[in-house]
Amino acid sequence: MFIIQAFTPKNSFGKYLLGSLIIILASFAGQLPLTIAIAIKALTRGSSMPTTNTQLYRFMDRNLMLFFLLLSFLFALGGIILAVIKLHHQKFKEIITSRLKIDWKRIFFSFFIWALFSVATTLYAYYAAPEDYEVQFNLNKFLILCVIAIPMIPIQTTVEELVFRGYLMQGFGLLAKNRWFPLAMTSLIFGCMHLLNPEVEEMGYIISLYYIGTGLCLGIMTLMDDGTELALGFHAANNLTAALLITSDWSVLQTPAILKEITKPSAGLDILLPILIIYPILLFIFAKKYKWYGWKEKLTGKIVLPVPEKVNPNSFNNDY
Repeated sequence: MFIIQAFTPKNSFGKYLLGSLIIILASFAGQLPLTIAIAIKALTRGSSMPTTNTQLYRFMDRNLMLFFLLLSFLFALGGIILAVIKLHHQKFKEIITSRLKIDWKRIFFSFFIWALFSVATTLYAYYAAPEDYEVQFNLNKFLILCVIAIPMIPIQTTVEELVFRGYLMQGFGLLAKNRWFPLAMTSLIFGCMHLLNPEVEEMGYIISLYYIGTGLCLGIMTLMDDGTELALGFHAANNLTAALLITSDWSVLQTPAILKEITKPSAGLDILLPILIIYPILLFIFAKKYKWYGWKEKLTGKIVLPVPEKVNPNSFNNDY
């Protein structure tokens, strides 16, 4: 039912291409405040503009940098709303869920189960090899980080989920008239978009398997559950705990987190472990709790539109 919501008489895949352009332009507009702030600081310092990710984070306070980076997603959210309502003439809720109302209990359940897992694994990693980490806790900076991250990172993750598991999932479904194509395409595009992250430069392109696998897991959640709520909660928990608990000089989110990883990263078992073991266990938990069924049909089947009910003329009361 979730993808079928895109099948309206005046909707077309071409509109999704135009809508994607609107969202991209809105995101670019949201990056202007950061560009202006960097330019002003460069002029006042009499220095050149930073050209690398490392220079960028050393050029400006990390909390302020995080705020400006997340601000662009607020603009992108406006672009999504504009595209869905004005271009596709849909209700905004329809790219979030097929339910009558957004199921906040699903969002919070997914958030807390993944946040609990993330905190537990971070603590285990620290106590197993404390020499790999540096405690950099600073109360004032951490409180400012919380004020910025707690409201704004869920906006960032919501935008990504609504673009990939909502907007594009429905758009590719409208194009292909099946479920496997939008699942595959959104996972691949999600993975490719993350190739610009600094982690790729450090670990190599093999880490793209992790990003694609994560996108696939989120896509499965969305199709099996007929909505993005579980994906929204998972993604918010993943990024928020990363921003608050642990950072590094090579991560995309460089924050004044509690811990800083000081070892050189390498792509090994930690890339395949989530994809092959952890994500399947998570999906199993959701499947049991929400009683998922018909996996093959919901993930690979053709999209069959419901046939309108025929009116039986004999059902009318002849007295009227």
